Amino acid sequence: MSENPFFVPSALPYGLPPFAEIREEHYVPAFERGMAEHLAEVEVIASDPEPPSFDNTVAALERSGMLLTRVSTVFFNQASSDTNPTVQEIQKQITPKLTQHGDAIHLNRSLFARIRQISPEGLDAEQKWLLERYVTDFVRAGAELGAQDQERLRALNEELSTLSTRFEQNLLAHTNASAIVVDDVAELDGLPEDSIKAAAETAKSRGLSGKYVLPLVLPTGQPDLAELTDRALRERIHRASVQRGIPDNSKLIVRIAALRAERAALLGYPTHAAYVVADQTAPSTEAVTEMLGKLTSPAVANAHREAEELREQAGFDLEPWDWSFYSEKVRKERYAIDGRQMRPYFELDRVLRDGVFHAARLLYGITFTERPDLVGHHPDARVFEVFNEDGSELGLFLGDFYARPSKRGGAWMNSLVKQSVLEGTKPVVVNNLNIVKPPAGEPTLMTFEEVNTMFHEFGHALHGLFSDVRFPRFSGTAVPRDFVEYPSQVNEMWALWPAVLANYARHWETGEPMPQELVDRMLAAQKFNQGYKTVEYLAATLLDWAWHTVDATTADPLDALEFERQALREAGVDVPLVPPRYRSTYFAHIWSSGYSAGYYSYIWSEVLDADTVEWFKENGGLTRENGDTFRRELLSKGGSVDAMTAFHAFRGRAPRIEPLLERRGLL
Repeated sequence: MSENPFFVPSALPYGLPPFAEIREEHYVPAFERGMAEHLAEVEVIASDPEPPSFDNTVAALERSGMLLTRVSTVFFNQASSDTNPTVQEIQKQITPKLTQHGDAIHLNRSLFARIRQISPEGLDAEQKWLLERYVTDFVRAGAELGAQDQERLRALNEELSTLSTRFEQNLLAHTNASAIVVDDVAELDGLPEDSIKAAAETAKSRGLSGKYVLPLVLPTGQPDLAELTDRALRERIHRASVQRGIPDNSKLIVRIAALRAERAALLGYPTHAAYVVADQTAPSTEAVTEMLGKLTSPAVANAHREAEELREQAGFDLEPWDWSFYSEKVRKERYAIDGRQMRPYFELDRVLRDGVFHAARLLYGITFTERPDLVGHHPDARVFEVFNEDGSELGLFLGDFYARPSKRGGAWMNSLVKQSVLEGTKPVVVNNLNIVKPPAGEPTLMTFEEVNTMFHEFGHALHGLFSDVRFPRFSGTAVPRDFVEYPSQVNEMWALWPAVLANYARHWETGEPMPQELVDRMLAAQKFNQGYKTVEYLAATLLDWAWHTVDATTADPLDALEFERQALREAGVDVPLVPPRYRSTYFAHIWSSGYSAGYYSYIWSEVLDADTVEWFKENGGLTRENGDTFRRELLSKGGSVDAMTAFHAFRGRAPRIEPLLERRGLL
């Protein structure tokens, strides 16, 4: 099948995958050949008669598996951003095979023996760190287990990969099926006109002309609840949101938790959380538990105070589907501001070009040129070439901003090509968001939360674009999970920075800047509702922690929903009006997206983020000098140095938690 586009490196700029040529029938042959070639390359390395050295073993492994990398990055990007039944079937077929493939490499005794024999003598700092990481990777993958235990480990890994795929596909189907269909436009009272038009367009696209469809977003809290006046409709939306995944995913997640606990025990750890944290920046599970405990009580107290205010506003006892609506009423009253006032000032293309890109230009000197001649993975995906201040080429950025039924919920960044001096590659990165697409010809008006998400995800993109490492293992966001959110959270600060906000917050029709009094009121409202926001996050985090601190002897008999109720109660976050940001059965982060026992990462990283925001403010804010320092000392390093060593080099000291507590109103 010589015409398969994966069989040769892409000839497009920066190695951008040739999406226009790729067909679904290309995937399986490319995966099969890619795995076969990779195993053959590994066998050559493992059986090399020459004494093991860094170059003939570790660097050789870094250069291996190129075809498999090409097809994997494209396929899994499509599986998350534009899936279909054929892609889902391929995913079910190929995921366990890839798990077997990874185990075949990490459990290769001859290969591991060679790695173990390599001396760090004479290696430079990045080479030494890579050698150390390879040893750690192999040990954590079971390389030191006996033959019988390795066989059990292979079985565990294969079943886990299969169940994770099933969870992801179940959730997408449930979320699409749970979209709320409204017959009478009167029920949509309170929604902005453009949102009503989008609901009509969504209904039409689903064969429901004349009706209105409100799709669900991934988190529990649905944005429409803040504006809909019809309480019965709000209840319908909320119940549909919190019941996702219950029929099919309840038993699935119990099994996943049990298998993870058994695997951790096999590898010598008391729990899956202990296994995960052992390779993160957090020093121990106890340290994570302690930090979460410090935040819980004041956050819950804040949420109860906020609830009292909302009850007074409503005049009756509230239900969870009332919180956003009455919270918005209180916010309007207190700050004379509402979301509908702001949305006309947040048009997507202006936010992107005059906000996100503008901040990056001021801070880092980089510029962006749209490349309509280059094809992305979906018609909605836009391709931009990125240049350094001196005009040199930096990489490609793809933006895929709109929601669709074939796309999983949430927002994320993928690397399509990793930067590596060894391979001579520059980065190609993609941001995915889930903004409702308006009817043709209508502007895409965003909420401020969506604006903030765009800045956040672009922080991940910058981490990938600024990568300046030798080895692909260290490229871009290849850092500990509880560090990876840190640069993206820092980038959120520029969304409200005066020079940036004034540049993009302009009325989509008139071009008039957002009135200063509205800006001032928006800034004053930033700490509003922080009790709710912190508790919903902590509830999800503590759920993740509970699922992954069970041991192998207790995990399997659990009932998912009863376990969830008990976990929230014991953690002190069982606040009926504030459901977890994600309930267990639709908590994609921890069951299918690599954040198992790691959802704490967002708040752990936010400690670093808040401290870094303080550094920027102390040193003059949005300046090229500050941007160069942050890029040089942190963003460019990827995983090529210890993460906290990089933070210390940038900040000059260990992080302080006080800026975070102040930000969230917990001091």
